[in-house]
Amino acid sequence: VTLYGVFTNHYSANGPSRCLLLELLDVSVSELLLHSSNQGCSMWMIQHCARDVLEALAFLHHKGYVHADLKPRNILWSAEEECFKLIDFGLSFKEGNQDVKYIQTDGYRAPEAELQNCLAQAGLQSETECTSAVDLWSLGIVLLEMFSGMKLKHTVQSQEWKTNSSAIIDRIFASEGVVNSAIPAYHLRDLIKSMLHCDQGQRASAETALCSPFFSIPFAPHIEDLVMLPTPVLRLLNILSDASLQSEEEYEDILEDIREECQKYGPVVSLLIPKENPGKGQVFVEYANAGDSKAAQKMLTGKIFDGKFVVATFYPLSAYKRGYLYQNLL
Repeated sequence: VTLYGVFTNHYSANGPSRCLLLELLDVSVSELLLHSSNQGCSMWMIQHCARDVLEALAFLHHKGYVHADLKPRNILWSAEEECFKLIDFGLSFKEGNQDVKYIQTDGYRAPEAELQNCLAQAGLQSETECTSAVDLWSLGIVLLEMFSGMKLKHTVQSQEWKTNSSAIIDRIFASEGVVNSAIPAYHLRDLIKSMLHCDQGQRASAETALCSPFFSIPFAPHIEDLVMLPTPVLRLLNILSDASLQSEEEYEDILEDIREECQKYGPVVSLLIPKENPGKGQVFVEYANAGDSKAAQKMLTGKIFDGKFVVATFYPLSAYKRGYLYQNLL
């Protein structure tokens, strides 16, 4: 995440406190889980989030720091850079020099942090130091929640979890109805298990986790993903008929009408309407920034164009630039 500056708040109830001024980001993983309605997130979104956060952790850990408060609310989407970013370093510390005794949030707290917190509350010193491994535990729980669509706070605090967490993870994956059985969900399951060893010494590091076969699978986003995650590119559906695509004159008129309408919300960098599959009849509008794209999506969704209700989603700028156009995914 981009740090714009640091300042001291002298009017805090607990005395002067240092504050970090970070960039303004978009939707959090916590909100994405809320919108998933207990159905879980798509494999594309889970893979995207896992890779982005692991890269953030690999960088952070290489510098010798532990985040110590990784949770869905602290992972946010950047519309401009099309990636998930890690925020909130209020509990972070230098590994081997921990100055914060009470770390991590309930439900995402590693076993060694749980023990340390209990001892700290009793005024005792823990013999085992918390390391960067606590961040991998938290991410493992986050990814398991994204897959299952369920909050797992009570599950991970249960005696059954402490006795055999691996069996519970197996049960969660077995209970999920995978539409396409060819999707190797077991790669994600094994990745999550590697992060959730009770022994921190056996836990995968961020760099090791990035080598998981799970990241070599080319997943495509669902339409819900493209509605929830803003980008500078807007995709308009349910606008053009096959007849309008076949008539060059009608096609040019519609192209100009769409450009004129879309420019009301900001400068249009490019506009594409493929005449053949993939993407046939879809309208792709690239704006100069995600703010304009978000304004357009809000105003164009449900608008009537040529007698049809417009469906407006976002679209990955990286895929658009490569000319990679996904078919409609429902």
